[in-house]
Amino acid sequence: MSDLAGRRGGGRVVTLTANPSLDRTLALPGALERGAVARLGPSSTEPGGKGVNVARAVAAAGGEVVTVLPASLDDPIVAALHRLALPMATVEVAGAVRTNYSLTEPDGTTTKLNEPGTPLDAATRAALTETLLRAATGAAWVVLAGSLPPGTPVDWYAELVRALRPTGARIAVDTSEAPLLALLAAGPTAAPDLLKPNAEELAQVAGTDEAALTADPAALLAAVDGLHAGGVAEVLLTLGADGALLSTAAGGRFSARPPRIAVRSTVGAGDCSLAGHLLADLSGAPPVERLRRAVASGAAAAGLPGSAVPTPAQVDSVAASVVAAPLPDPEPADPHAPVPVAPAGRDVP
Repeated sequence: MSDLAGRRGGGRVVTLTANPSLDRTLALPGALERGAVARLGPSSTEPGGKGVNVARAVAAAGGEVVTVLPASLDDPIVAALHRLALPMATVEVAGAVRTNYSLTEPDGTTTKLNEPGTPLDAATRAALTETLLRAATGAAWVVLAGSLPPGTPVDWYAELVRALRPTGARIAVDTSEAPLLALLAAGPTAAPDLLKPNAEELAQVAGTDEAALTADPAALLAAVDGLHAGGVAEVLLTLGADGALLSTAAGGRFSARPPRIAVRSTVGAGDCSLAGHLLADLSGAPPVERLRRAVASGAAAAGLPGSAVPTPAQVDSVAASVVAAPLPDPEPADPHAPVPVAPAGRDVP
């Protein structure tokens, strides 16, 4: 099934969600307590998966978008996307789309329980590839986002990046764990134009601990530089409440912090950040403004319940308080500085 007819245009964004989901958000009355009974507050169910979330955010801002996903014609996610009037191209699968559960506490703490998803056989992956390539022809951006279903080769994103090159679309990838490592191991021919890791995912790439990485600006920037060395043109590193960093292979580094907001749910906030960056890019915005819109979009999403995506007015109200600025390189370590003695049982970092 496809809603592609009549939607060609240079400003189009195409997203692929290989492992889509129905995102069920359950509002807890207080902190999660194992073994206890909780009386839930208002709950919600939204069509999800990272690529679907990006598409919903782009569409909410009035952008032209098509989302590609595997789902049967009678699956609830298809009906939900139709209700949102979100253009889609689906490939038929036998199994039902998975359900992901998010337990949100009043302070915004979110616990996620994700089902594995329906496996995709080789024929289904081939059909998805063909559908994606057809949608990508003439598009400005293609987004490959989220986890891969069970049994999918971990290097499938790398294959898709290479297959997408002749379309002329720029390619953004947001994934983690084995698919992310396989993408970067595939070399420059599989390097996306934009990679959107969070701190945990960047630590996976760097082979280090997330807390250690974020505590050491020089190590964090070195990890980002490693992505550029592998062929990634632009890195949008999202850091949650600490904002985000945008780095380009040409040498520009920019950082931005969001204003203080009342966090209601972090589900989909990173996806909205990516959508904000893409929308700003499509308008011809420079890196500083792309980062500002990314941070504002993510913060606006975090202030909404469940996996709701913000309206342009909601993003604008946050963007007014977001300052993005060039980020200087950290000062080199003083080789003559005394080395601190590690506490008992700890190694010197």
